[in-house]
Amino acid sequence: MSPIDPVVRAVEAVLFASPEPMSIDSIRAYVGTGKGGDIRSALDLLEEQYRGRGIILVRRGDRWHFQTAPDLAHLLRRDREEARRLSRAGIETLAIIAYHEPVSRAEIEAIRGVAISKGTLDVLMEAGWVRPAGRREVPGRPLLYATTPAFLQHFGLTSRRDLPGIEDLRAAGLLDPVDLALERMGEEDRATDARDDDGRDD
Repeated sequence: MSPIDPVVRAVEAVLFASPEPMSIDSIRAYVGTGKGGDIRSALDLLEEQYRGRGIILVRRGDRWHFQTAPDLAHLLRRDREEARRLSRAGIETLAIIAYHEPVSRAEIEAIRGVAISKGTLDVLMEAGWVRPAGRREVPGRPLLYATTPAFLQHFGLTSRRDLPGIEDLRAAGLLDPVDLALERMGEEDRATDARDDDGRDD
């Protein structure tokens, strides 16, 4: 049996001991660079070695962590977990931030068409899914909001590129029927306007 690369062992130990997902730079701060090898290669090797096992190595954004294999998670839940419930305003706000980040409160309100209460953003930040992301360099310098690695982790996303598109949402039945009806009406109105323009004499 060939000896295990000491860097791979060190990366494995650091990730097992960490309560939070870790970036490559965070891992390197513990492992050091004098041992040779490469952190990224070690992560790739560990990901391959743990694939299909009870514990797997997963990437969430630019961070890595070990977790129970999804199909075995139910074995570790002794008590029924209370699902975190969001209001419709909270869900819509979280979706807007995820798809448009970084985004200001005014931009969120413009997209939703209604004002949002400060409490809505507070709930999302308390959940650890949304964070302040600096200020936009315009008059008033409004605060910007973006999602967090915990958002990716909670929803099982590797990156924001994994967010479903409009067609995926429609196919899953997650779009409000009223929104779909309004969308169809808008398409019909645009088609009518186009026909009227074609038939209008100059």
